[in-house]
Order: sequence, then C-alpha cells, then structure tokens
Amino acid sequence: MSHRLLLVDDEPFNLELMTELLEADGYETVCAESGEQAWEILQQQGSSLSMVLLDKMMPGMNGFDVLKRIKSTPELNFLPVILQTAIGSPASVQQGMEAGAFYYLTKPFSRDMLLAVVKAAQSHWDRHQAFRELAKQHLDALAHLQQAEFRLRTLKEAQTVTALLARTCTQPEKVATGLFELMVNAIEHGNLAISYQQKTELQAEGDWEAELERRQQDPILGQREVSISFNRDEDFFSFTIQDMGDGFAWQDYQDTPATSLLSSHGRGILIARKLSFDAVEYQGNGNRVIARVNRKPS
Repeated sequence: MSHRLLLVDDEPFNLELMTELLEADGYETVCAESGEQAWEILQQQGSSLSMVLLDKMMPGMNGFDVLKRIKSTPELNFLPVILQTAIGSPASVQQGMEAGAFYYLTKPFSRDMLLAVVKAAQSHWDRHQAFRELAKQHLDALAHLQQAEFRLRTLKEAQTVTALLARTCTQPEKVATGLFELMVNAIEHGNLAISYQQKTELQAEGDWEAELERRQQDPILGQREVSISFNRDEDFFSFTIQDMGDGFAWQDYQDTPATSLLSSHGRGILIARKLSFDAVEYQGNGNRVIARVNRKPS
C-alpha cells in the first residue's frame, strides 16, 4: 500500500530536501508552499493522503491555523499531522499537542529522525484504516448489544475484540483506534510488565518484537489476562479495561507530557483522550481504566 504525504513549508529548499528523503524511502509526496495552498489541497485531495508534515511558522495562514482546520473537519480529523518548528520549547510543543498534533519535529532534524517519525505516523494511519474497513462489515446486531465481557492475552486477540466492540458505536473506526491503544497498554505495560523506558531501549536496539514474544511465552507473565467489559446505558457507551499488572502512577498522565510528542511511542493515552473518547478515567493503582463515549451530542 502506497502512502501519499502532504509536505507544507514556505521554504522551497526544505520541501525539496524532505521530498528527496521521503520519496527515496518509497513515499509519494505532494507539496504546498503556504497554508492557503495546503488547505486547498486538503479539501480536494484529503481522502488520498496518509499524513501531513506541516511547518508551524509561515506567513498568512500558519501551520497552527491549518492544524486547527484539519482537526475541526470530520473527514480529516484522524489524519496524522507532524508539526515542524525551529522553536522546541515545552510551551510550544504543548500548544501543538492540545490542538491535535501527532508528532513534533524540531528543526534541524536528521534523516533518521524524519523517517522514524513518519513511519510511526504511518503505522497509526494504517491501523485506523484497517479498523475503518472492519467497521464496514455487516454486523448490525451489535447495534443492539447492551453488555459484553471478553478476556484476552495477545495483541492479535485485542485487535479482533476491538474491531467487534467498536462496531457498537456510531463512529467505530474512531473508537477502535483509542480502544486498541488502551488494550495495548494493558497487555504490554500491565500484564507483561514492560516499562516505558524498557520499550524505548528495546525499540532503539531492534529487540522490541523479540522481547514481546519472549514475555508472552513466559509461564507466569504470558498467562495473565486483560478483561474488557462493554456497557450501553442511556447516556454512554462505556468500555472498562483491566489488566493483572502492578499498575502505574496514572495521575502523572492526566495531562500527557509535551515530551511524549518527541518520543517513538507513549502516545496511547493521548490518542484515547484527544481523538477517541469523551472521557478516559483511570482508577485504583492504574490497572483499571474506563473509557466513555457520549451517546448524545454534547
């Protein structure tokens, strides 16, 4: 599957450099030299794009203005937007995060950093598209489901349950993305006891998948289960996810740190809070989370 990227920058040299690097890695690109031109392309060709790399500081309609328009347009609001800026202050990063930016690149950035960030955004987009296709399946009976409970151990099982449960909601692909992220956290960080720092190091060393498989085969960790409960009431669709791990200091993630946008992972809670659910509430020691979707427009 080819991925078409919109590159937006008022400096032609920057566009030329990014185009060369990304196309050499197999991506298709389309370029815009202003926010106005980018918005015109998004309106006309948005359905063919996989992500946007967007310069924040531009004359006229700046990158932040374009980002806000993308996130307020239902047909585009799940499109990953990578903001680029020469200002990497925490306040600037936080501003972009609150507006819905998926990643933040501080100029100048290396080829490896650019490609790593784009690959991560591509994976997010591919997962969203896969759930979107699954949501088209004829599972009309799920519209009448009132309660359900599942238990699972693996990421593959989580994907299957996610696709099923998300179909209970009016925007299944939107709910599916955040629901899957919460299940991934429950499996990897909860049951398999892989810390954030360990995952960062394993990914950097190329050992992440092997370690994940090793822990899933562990006679103790590998037998832990995640439970997922669904409940439909008059006001909400509620999803309760509980793992068998030791929990974490969830209070520290009430507001996701701006630095998380500069990391290779750790975006799951942010995605769930900002893009998928109307409320995400951790309880107890952090191994239980309730995610809710309003049934009535707010």
